[in-house]
Amino acid sequence: MRKFVKKLIGLALMATMVMGAMTGCSSNAASNSGTAGSNTSSTANVQVGIVLPTKDEPRWLQDQKQFETILGDAGFTNQVLFSQGSSATEKTNVETLISKGIDVLIICAQDGAAASAAVEEAKAAGVKVIAYDRLVTGTDAVDYYVTFDSFAVGAAQGQYLIDNAPAGSGIPLYLYAGAATDNNAFIFFEGAWSVLQPKIADGTLVVANSSEAINLKDQAELTREQIGTIIGQITTDWDFNVAKSKAEANLTSASASAKGDVLVLAPNDGTARSIADVFASDKDITSYVITGQDSEKASVQYIIDGKQSMTVFKDTRTLAADSVAMAMNILEGKEPATDTTYNNDKIDVPAKQTSIVVVTKDNVKQALIDSGYYNSSEFTGIK
Repeated sequence: MRKFVKKLIGLALMATMVMGAMTGCSSNAASNSGTAGSNTSSTANVQVGIVLPTKDEPRWLQDQKQFETILGDAGFTNQVLFSQGSSATEKTNVETLISKGIDVLIICAQDGAAASAAVEEAKAAGVKVIAYDRLVTGTDAVDYYVTFDSFAVGAAQGQYLIDNAPAGSGIPLYLYAGAATDNNAFIFFEGAWSVLQPKIADGTLVVANSSEAINLKDQAELTREQIGTIIGQITTDWDFNVAKSKAEANLTSASASAKGDVLVLAPNDGTARSIADVFASDKDITSYVITGQDSEKASVQYIIDGKQSMTVFKDTRTLAADSVAMAMNILEGKEPATDTTYNNDKIDVPAKQTSIVVVTKDNVKQALIDSGYYNSSEFTGIK
């Protein structure tokens, strides 16, 4: 722990007053990732640095607000930088934060493997590293991991499709996944496959857009390499436009037997909306059941309107709060609470998991409005 932090802890009352003053004169700091949020002046020491993948998705902007609010209210200086889809920018962001004297780095990796070099620089500088939502792989420079149960997310998506499938057999199933560079994409798919595979093996479901998945339909447990071959065919790269193009190509080449009433495994809300729009516009698609995750505002409205079937609610308030609690414990010389471990191909990383909730039209008000996550005025047609 740096001498600065020890002095801060020893003079807690004075530090709180100083941090409050810093918060009051906050400014936006510029980096090569674009404008970055901050609640510290440009010359102040930054205690907690946060690096997020992009500011082009609502999810990460919500997280930025959570981090800045919680850390700021607790009196800790912090700065959020965005990598904008670039591992090189991500590394530069980490180096920028190190130069500002951070004691804790919270990082949601753009590419879990590529981020290893950045976190190793942080560790070499004496910084504690918390992987946020996405695990940084292939390095021992990760101290902690805060995440939702990614396997449970995928399993919930797969189970929803099974529970809401039309009667009969031979039901077309379209599979889509996140980016091959994101470790979570593998875990999401693994969770979904764990419940979908028996129904694929017995012919209840027929995969319509992945020859690799068809070849492996009798295998209940897949290796990472096997999952990778499937994801190679169905990846959306977490990109709305890629998802749209892939869905259009799939339906253009699909036979009549692969249309009608269909099921769609979409990895997250952004891709789900793009894919849903494509399926809704195809006159030969009678109905579709489609998954999602993140409970983005636009997808909540889609669910209310019947355009998207479900989303997995991952309360980022809790996830951000868990990360902040870890950071504060580290700054105070305490051992953060964990409840499991995740292997990152190098070490078993101590982790804290946050629970998930499946949200549909039936419980959207209870899960997202009554809980205070959103305001009812942000939507139309909610009951």
